[in-house]
Amino acid sequence: MSRTLALDVGERRIGVAVSDPTGAVAQPLLVIERRGWEPDLARIRELVRAHEVHRIVVGYPFTLRKERGTQAQRVDRFIARLRQAVVVDVLPYDERLTTAAAERALLAGDVRRARRRAVRDAVAAALLLQGYLDRERAHSL
Repeated sequence: MSRTLALDVGERRIGVAVSDPTGAVAQPLLVIERRGWEPDLARIRELVRAHEVHRIVVGYPFTLRKERGTQAQRVDRFIARLRQAVVVDVLPYDERLTTAAAERALLAGDVRRARRRAVRDAVAAALLLQGYLDRERAHSL
């Protein structure tokens, strides 16, 4: 099996999560503070190499009505640039409500506000990645 990287792309930060080598479990990895296209893409390329990633899943922010809004258009541009920057598959995946779910999980875990802010995007990426991995596993049965 191979590792999958997940990205929760925001205007200021990119939450990053990675799967285990078997592709069964997602774990939060880190948060990239956005610095511009080239530094952001260079950091992602570095993560792809370091973790031997064969696929990247990018959270796609549909509206609750499953429509494409302004943020989805930004993510479309991000995906287009990312596909030019890496040699692995880049797939969009519905991320509706993952950030809110991450915040609820961190609150339930009694994580302090400053720490929540620092890890929320990586936890959101892990939630979307786990959803993707579970769906892929269910389709392969």
